[in-house]
Amino acid sequence: MSYYIQFNQVSKSFKSEEVLKDVSFELEKGKIYGFVGRNGSGKTVIFKLISGLMRPSAGEIFLESQNMTHAKQFPKSIGVLIETPGFIPHYSGMKNLKILNGLSEKLASAETLEKSMELVGLDPHNKKPVRTYSLGMRQKLGIAQAIMNSPELLILDEPMNGLDEESVKKMRTFFTQLKEEHQVTILLASHNKEDIQVLCDDLFELSKGTVKRSGQGANEVAI
Repeated sequence: MSYYIQFNQVSKSFKSEEVLKDVSFELEKGKIYGFVGRNGSGKTVIFKLISGLMRPSAGEIFLESQNMTHAKQFPKSIGVLIETPGFIPHYSGMKNLKILNGLSEKLASAETLEKSMELVGLDPHNKKPVRTYSLGMRQKLGIAQAIMNSPELLILDEPMNGLDEESVKKMRTFFTQLKEEHQVTILLASHNKEDIQVLCDDLFELSKGTVKRSGQGANEVAI
C-alpha cells in the first residue's frame, strides 16, 4: 500500500532533550488524523517536521513517496496553522492574505481570497487593522490563510483556539466537507475531546517522545 505520509524511525532532539524517539507511523490520503497529548509531548514538532519547518535529527519522512527528510523546499500544496498566526499588524486581514498569497507557488485569485475569509466568518472588505482583531478573529484569519491556496494537506494546531461555540461548529462542518468533497488530508491537534471525536478518522497519542496509534478511542487518552 502506498501511504500519503510516512515517518520511519524519526527522532528529534534540541540540545540534550530528545523530543521524539524513533517515531514511525503511516497516514493515508483524504482522512482527518488527530494528534493528542499533553503540552510539550511533541505534537507541534511533528507538524513542523511534516511542513518542512524543521529537519529530523534521525530517520526519514516521506510525503507522497517523496523523501522530504533533507528537502530544501517546502512541500507543495500544503496549508499550515501552527501556534499563534503571525500577520502584519497595521494591515487589514485581506491585505495580509494578498501579501502571503503573493509568496505562494500556487496563487489564488482575489475572489478565492475573499471566499476564504467569508468561509471562516470574516468580512473581506473590512479595513480594520489586524492589531485590533480579537484572538478569535486572528485565529479565523489564520485558518483563512491556511486554506486560501486550496491545499491537499492541511495541518492545524489548535485551530479552534479563541473561537466561539457557533464558529467552532461551522469550522467542524467545513473541515469535514474539505475531507469528504475534496479529499483533503487534515492533521489536527486539539485539547478539545469533542473536536477529536467529531472530526477524526484515526487518532495518535503522544507521550514522552513516543507516538501510539489509538484509533478512535478519544475518551481513553489524555488531551
